[in-house]
Amino acid sequence: WAPAGDDAVITSVDFKLGLPRMEVRCAACNGHLGHVFSDGPRPTGRRYCMNGVAMRFSAAAAAPELAAAAAEAAEGSASS
Repeated sequence: WAPAGDDAVITSVDFKLGLPRMEVRCAACNGHLGHVFSDGPRPTGRRYCMNGVAMRFSAAAAAPELAAAAAEAAEGSASS
C-alpha cells in the first residue's frame, strides 16, 4: 500500500486527460510508474494503477529492510 521508502517516488497532479490524476514517478530516474486514485477500497481508499513492467518485484526475504519499511508505511496509511 505504500512505496518502500519516502524518497522512492515523486508525485504530481496530471491533467493530460482533462481530469486531475495523481501521477507517480520514480525518484531516481523520473520514469512514469502509474497513477493513484482516491476511489479505492479500504483500508486506504486508494486505487493504484501501476505499470508493472516499470517496476522490479522481489520477495520480502530478498530485501527484509525494504519489506519492513513498506509494511510500516502501510500501517501509517491505514491509520490516517
